[in-house]
Amino acid sequence: NELSTVDTALLIGGMLFAARYFDGRHADEAEIRQKAQAIYERIEWPWAVIRDNRITMGWHPESGFIPSDWHVYNEGMLVLLLAVGSPTHPVSVNVWHEWAASYDESWTDRWGSWHLNFAPIFGHQYSHMFIDFRGIQDAWMRGQSAQLGEQLDYFENSRRAVYAQQKYAHDNVAGWAGYSSEVWGLTACDGPGDFKQVIDGKEREFFSYSARGPGERDDGTIAPTAAASSIAFAPEIVVPCVKAMKQKYGTGIYTEWGFLDSFNPTLTVRDGPLQHGKIVDGVGWVDGDYLGIDQGPIVIMTENHRSDFVWRYMRGEPNIRRGLEISGFTGGWLNA
Repeated sequence: NELSTVDTALLIGGMLFAARYFDGRHADEAEIRQKAQAIYERIEWPWAVIRDNRITMGWHPESGFIPSDWHVYNEGMLVLLLAVGSPTHPVSVNVWHEWAASYDESWTDRWGSWHLNFAPIFGHQYSHMFIDFRGIQDAWMRGQSAQLGEQLDYFENSRRAVYAQQKYAHDNVAGWAGYSSEVWGLTACDGPGDFKQVIDGKEREFFSYSARGPGERDDGTIAPTAAASSIAFAPEIVVPCVKAMKQKYGTGIYTEWGFLDSFNPTLTVRDGPLQHGKIVDGVGWVDGDYLGIDQGPIVIMTENHRSDFVWRYMRGEPNIRRGLEISGFTGGWLNA
């Protein structure tokens, strides 16, 4: 069991959206608004700041706080902005400044344009489900824009990260089956298991559930959510990717509930037992599960792309706006 600060943030993001959506006079809708705000206001964010200006990733009842903090660019932006913007138990804005001070460690032009890198693409997706980062910048992004001579914000950063994923699959230096400029996408997902196996004369190492990404942990496992949940950032390459996956692998990876969590075209025969999923003829290894943490972003980001749906409501969410403004964000819809 873990009390996760990012899972808390994702829950609160959804609750604050529900509070904005149910804006009618009916008593049930009023209760939704009241309870969503009340639960958010009860969260004691400073309790999770156990090291200087850093929020811990979690706490276990058996062992206490875990050693990892929200530090270095990743999916933790929503955690920090909700904590800074809390009307009852806020953390110091220095928590955001400490977070951004680590960005130089993540700044790279590997596989394309300069951007803040976090190898598994979910780090570029989760905070964007609930916050429209288009056209708004904090001090770090304003500084980088001036240095580059072009507009850079967190939305554009995610767009560049999506293109980096495509470029990595196109280059396919490791020679994984199925990787191409049309079929790509690495993120945290299920895998076949933790084992090594010789395939076509080369020893390959595979993993069970793991955070996969370009240049880091990669075992040839493709996750449809990696591309599909990026549709709002780069529809021009995401839509062809999703169509290509479905056309090439068909019902082997796509059923009445949509895409299964992941598949691995390199692993077509297993020497020993699999920990997850099964080998499917014409595909390779295929997971047997759908994971909510992967399906949710597909739905939310598809609708943000299609109709601006969640973003439209959340641009008017006062707690989100407060967190952004205290953290130094300006421009775009914040100035409207």
